[in-house]
Amino acid sequence: MNTANQQAKALELAIASNIKKKRLELGWTLDKLAGITGHSKGYLSQIENNEKKPPIGTLTKIAYGLGISVLSLISEETQDTEPVKLSIVRSDQRQTIAHAEAAMGSVYDAFSFSRPDRLMDSYIVTVCHEYPPKPLIHSGQEIAYTLSGEHELYYDGQTHALKAGDAVYFDSDRPHMSRSIGKDPAKVLVIFCNPAGRK
Repeated sequence: MNTANQQAKALELAIASNIKKKRLELGWTLDKLAGITGHSKGYLSQIENNEKKPPIGTLTKIAYGLGISVLSLISEETQDTEPVKLSIVRSDQRQTIAHAEAAMGSVYDAFSFSRPDRLMDSYIVTVCHEYPPKPLIHSGQEIAYTLSGEHELYYDGQTHALKAGDAVYFDSDRPHMSRSIGKDPAKVLVIFCNPAGRK
């Protein structure tokens, strides 16, 4: 197994462990987490036992349900949970999220993590030139705005070429994925609605 695969496996194990750890810290059963996130108890159990790799939309939903950020699930980093009205994240303060379901080389830079009660999660995604192993499917909705470069969006059986300035809004519960098709990797602003809603 190469180093990249080892790192991906380690990340998957860490995420599974951190979800279970946080749930137990709260004294919650899987039934309670299922009720909050809308995912089945069986599916959540498979995630906690590292039998299923959740897409980033599902991780967002679980993290929000647990009252933490996606970054906390990955790194166990804690954050201030005091209510805020304005949150500014400088360009050098973005947090890079390793997304187990994304194609190798894609980078997710998060910048909405500092707002605990957020209704959206947002990333600047550097899209690699290969599709991920399989399409992403998760609850919620997304907006993707192409900042630079060109990429091809596969959505529910069809492909769409997108270039700088193009935007797309779609339901995330249909198979979707993207790959760069220009010389340089495309950069895309991606915004997920937070499907758990405000608590």
